[in-house]
Amino acid sequence: MSLEKTSAIVLRLVDFSETSCVVTLFTEDFGKIGALAKGARRPKGPFDSALDLLALCRIVFIHKSSEALDLLTEAKLLRRFRAASRDLSRLYAAYYVAELLLELTEFGDPHPELFGESERALSSLDQEGNIAETVMRFEMSALRQLGYLPALDVCAVCGSPVPAEGRVLFGHLAGGVLCQTCRPGQRQVVSLSRESWDALRSWEQMGLAPERFGDEFQPPVDDPKVRGELRGLMNHYLTNLLGHPPRMQKYLGMLAT
Repeated sequence: MSLEKTSAIVLRLVDFSETSCVVTLFTEDFGKIGALAKGARRPKGPFDSALDLLALCRIVFIHKSSEALDLLTEAKLLRRFRAASRDLSRLYAAYYVAELLLELTEFGDPHPELFGESERALSSLDQEGNIAETVMRFEMSALRQLGYLPALDVCAVCGSPVPAEGRVLFGHLAGGVLCQTCRPGQRQVVSLSRESWDALRSWEQMGLAPERFGDEFQPPVDDPKVRGELRGLMNHYLTNLLGHPPRMQKYLGMLAT
């Protein structure tokens, strides 16, 4: 056992007893962890109300070497998510970010860059950032960093370049764009507009070299049809990846309008 310190985002809280709870955290240095927070439910507990869903905290915990829960000993609140009081759509989008972190990551698998992107996404949603584009940026970044990003520049089957003009074939099961030669026999294939394909590639390039764009850059998607197409594509792709639709997905219809 070792005493560890790191920054963390609160993803889930489950009551354990009258005074304690089990908390799932996405940390900067240790990835996703599960920890027992003794006394967290007391009115004047040791965590000073820091363990709030979606909150950013600085934590101290005892890391167990076995599969047992870690033991949370300290938590200092750095930032609370407050947008729910003025805009439910921002809260739903933030819950969706937390759900993807829960579903896509493994316990004890650190991804510091993804932690930074998650923190930026929640901060943007808590303030005045564009909700639809913040969510799309986060989705693309999470897929890239976790190794699930679809092929966007070359055919996912044969590796040949996609055509320079017209609509683009996208195979959800194949894992990306398809050339005409590889299209036959593929299931769950959709036709993607050139505008949507260009937007996806912009987010991909931004993720590969974020220093070129800055934290505030988000590719503009002004056309409601393009936003709707992108939302439908991402919903379908993530449903195939997870094996089920994300629970918060049904609340994301607002992002296509």
